[in-house]
Amino acid sequence: MPGAMSPVRRERLPFGVDPQVVFDALFAHESHAFWLDAGIRVDGVSYLGAASPRRPGYLVAGGVVHVVTADRTAEVGGDLSELLRSEIFVSMDAPAGSPLGWVGWFGYEFGADALGIPTYPSPFPDAALIAADQVVAFDHASSELSLWFLDDAAGREWADATSIRLEELALGGLAPAPAEEEARHGDAERRGEPEWRHSDGEYLRLIERCQRSIRAGDAYQLCLTNTIRMPTDARPLDVYRRLRRDSPAPYGGYLRFGDVALLSSSPELFLSVANGVAVTSPVKGTARRLPDPDDDARLKDALGRDEKERAENLMIVDLMRNDLSRVARLGGVAVTSLLEVETHRHVHQLVSTIEARLADGVDALHVLAACFPAGSMTGTPKLSAMDILNDLERGPRGVYSGCFGRLGLDGSAELAMVIRSIVMHSGEAVIGTGGGITALSVPKRELAEIKLKAAALLAALGR
Repeated sequence: MPGAMSPVRRERLPFGVDPQVVFDALFAHESHAFWLDAGIRVDGVSYLGAASPRRPGYLVAGGVVHVVTADRTAEVGGDLSELLRSEIFVSMDAPAGSPLGWVGWFGYEFGADALGIPTYPSPFPDAALIAADQVVAFDHASSELSLWFLDDAAGREWADATSIRLEELALGGLAPAPAEEEARHGDAERRGEPEWRHSDGEYLRLIERCQRSIRAGDAYQLCLTNTIRMPTDARPLDVYRRLRRDSPAPYGGYLRFGDVALLSSSPELFLSVANGVAVTSPVKGTARRLPDPDDDARLKDALGRDEKERAENLMIVDLMRNDLSRVARLGGVAVTSLLEVETHRHVHQLVSTIEARLADGVDALHVLAACFPAGSMTGTPKLSAMDILNDLERGPRGVYSGCFGRLGLDGSAELAMVIRSIVMHSGEAVIGTGGGITALSVPKRELAEIKLKAAALLAALGR
């Protein structure tokens, strides 16, 4: 976007309002809106907003870039990264931590196409980005509410009107809808039966084919996925409220892009880029939670010692180290946490963290290009694994196993993996679920794992 942009301003408000109340009151009616929901993270910040009234958003469909404004969508062609980069570093005077930029997702096929891997056409945008230059931020550590905006007449007018509305909400003492009310509304929703792309028997046979490819030396690990489709007339925001209540996660999110909505309860950070450092935390290895504390602790300990899960995690760590080395300073990549077990509401997971000190001139778009799709969702070696999986899965992954979050106008990013997520569109809900297959995998355990991962999502949809 040519030309200088107004400086960024932050206005701190002397009161707090629950983020769900803020979203319901200010943004729930918008056709393009976002809620990056970090409520479960003690040090997290949630960002809420709607599409910019002055800057266009972008979507990619069938490999073609389109610009999206309030009244139309138009094909522009070109390269999405270059279009975004033209807006980065354009006379910005942004305070540290500014969230202004874009919010949205990159689907799996977007990354596969960039790498030249054959794909099936996705029914959803391969990439969808809302331009965000008026953002409400909620700091969960301090309960502080802030407004971020471009400091010009339109931005100040928005800030004045929004601060008045938020103060009214604070004085009214509004709270999120009670669980009983949400449950009553959920009971009235019509829903069909979930339909899996691959039946249990088919998925077990696909696991055997994965293991044959591994024994033949074509791959070391393959992230085999399945897809669930389910008719429903539920409202996406109602489903997301239930999902965040019953299955909270570090990287929650509700993103509405026209008639498509992404609802996420993701536990996995794909990329954080800020101040010349990139961080990724691949998740590989999952075990269910148990109600008895002693049994649960034993299962958690067993996950941390499981030979297959540890080997799977280590392979992805090596892959991500290699990807990050392409954009890092010489010797700038380090594993800062290895094979740690994290506990969430429904599962235990095995997590490692890799950090990279970036080379001069590298921004988040460069890092995204080097690392996407994430190795934790492909397998290793990446290109060979993706080629094998395209043949086995026989359909698009869509938004699932891509990434979502925000890209900053300052070249920063925070992007989570699209896992434990639902995509809703035209009376249908779509869920992706998968697991890493290695030579040591036990097929029936792998089948049980993908069902465990989908269970909370189906429950939010009333199944």
